This record gives sequence, structure tokens and C-alpha cells, in this order.
Amino acid sequence: MSEYVVAKWIHILSSTVLFGTGIGSAYYMLVASLGRDPREVHAVVRHVVRADWLFTTPAVIVQPLTGLWLAHLAGFPWTQRWLWISVSLYLLAGACWLPVVFMQIRMREMAREALAQGAALPARYFAFLRAWIALGVVAFLSLVAVFYLMVAKPA
Repeated sequence: MSEYVVAKWIHILSSTVLFGTGIGSAYYMLVASLGRDPREVHAVVRHVVRADWLFTTPAVIVQPLTGLWLAHLAGFPWTQRWLWISVSLYLLAGACWLPVVFMQIRMREMAREALAQGAALPARYFAFLRAWIALGVVAFLSLVAVFYLMVAKPA
């Protein structure tokens, strides 16, 4: 198996993990949050935070490394517009993801506190949720555009 095939396989696998974990986590966290049950929200957000550390974080690291490795192996000049747009969009997605990670940790704690007190989720939880959704939409659309650029490599 060639070095290029290995790099491409790792790159595609890690992008699948990154994108799949993101979509799955977003779906379950949104559905649980809209249900407003502190017990369910706490359980789901706890797992979403864990999934970010176990799956998303390694994929976030592997993606640019394998992407640059592939570009090098394929002989793409670093000046190609699609490559720089891809990198920029990836950085934009990352800039959205970092605050989301900290928001999820805080949201998990708000749900834990509400559960311990037998109270409803606080209004602040839903303010975080709105920001979480907005950042998630930007990150999602950025990564969809990166997928397109990786496949099409437009001139």
C-alpha cells in the first residue's frame, strides 16, 4: 500500500469521525435540551463532552496533519486557492468548536445543578444553547464546504 493511500485513508477516516461525532452529538444534545428534563440533559451532555475528548479532539488534530501530508504527497502547490480556502474554513470551524467545548462543559454543570436541586434548567442554559446552535451551524457549513473543496479541488 502506498504512502498516499495510507494518508488518504487516515484523512478520510478521521474526517468521518469528526463529522459523524459532531452531527450525532449535536442531534442528541439538541433533542435532549429541547425536552428540558434535567436528568436527560445531564446524561446526554455528559456523554457529548466525553465524545468530544475521545473522538472529536483526536480527529481535529489528525485532519490538518493528514491534509497537509496529502497535499505534499500529491504535489499540490501551497498557493492553490482551494487549499487555502479549505484551511481557512477548517480554522473557522475550529474557532467555533473551541467555545462550544467550554459551553458544553458549563451546560453539563448547569444540568447537574438543576438535577441536584430538583429544579428546571436555568434560563442561562438556553442562552448557551442558542449560542451553541449558532456556532454549530457555522462549523457545520464550514466543514461541508471543506468536503466539497477536498473532492472538487476547483481551480
